[in-house]
Amino acid sequence: MALKFLFDGPEQAKHIVLLAHGAGAPMDSPTLTATAKALAGLGFRVARFEFDYMAGRRTEAGRKPPPRAEKLNREYIAAVDALDAMRPLIIGGKSMGGRVASMVADVLFASGRVRGLLCLGYPFHPPAKPEQLRTKHLVDLKTPTLIVQGTRDGFGTREDVCAYALSPAIEILWLEDGDHDLRPRKSISGFSSADHLKTMAEAVANWAETLAE
Repeated sequence: MALKFLFDGPEQAKHIVLLAHGAGAPMDSPTLTATAKALAGLGFRVARFEFDYMAGRRTEAGRKPPPRAEKLNREYIAAVDALDAMRPLIIGGKSMGGRVASMVADVLFASGRVRGLLCLGYPFHPPAKPEQLRTKHLVDLKTPTLIVQGTRDGFGTREDVCAYALSPAIEILWLEDGDHDLRPRKSISGFSSADHLKTMAEAVANWAETLAE
């Protein structure tokens, strides 16, 4: 299936951010669209793409379940190849998309093809199954990484994640009362989704400036 990208932000941006979607929502989902727009508003060139199983849902092929995340590694690398970024590239994605990016990041980082990794709502474990950790490869991760996580994310709360052994290359931005889509309950937290999007985008912009040239 031919790979298609959705682009936001200036073509001559200093950094390009490549984002993959989560397991159940496409690249043009409201959450990923809002994220791309927020990053583009701070000067990033953002490219979104879909794995084949998700792109197939737009055709007569119908609804296919997502494969195991590890099965998508080659597709992510193929997207990097197809994008052929001529400027510093940050890879990442929402939930499963960020997890897949994290599994290919070090190979791409070692070869100088990417500068950093951005994970939005990382699925540290399946909901209600905290014993099924997805963190083994994060212990020795070499790629500079920013994980943006809601404090009440069912895939990894602040209480959960603080107990994990993670690479020193990983920074975590905690968004108060955010869920897996980083959305807070305004009546409880005092923050809105727009507030958290702004905080996320500003943090990514500041972090990107620290990445080695």
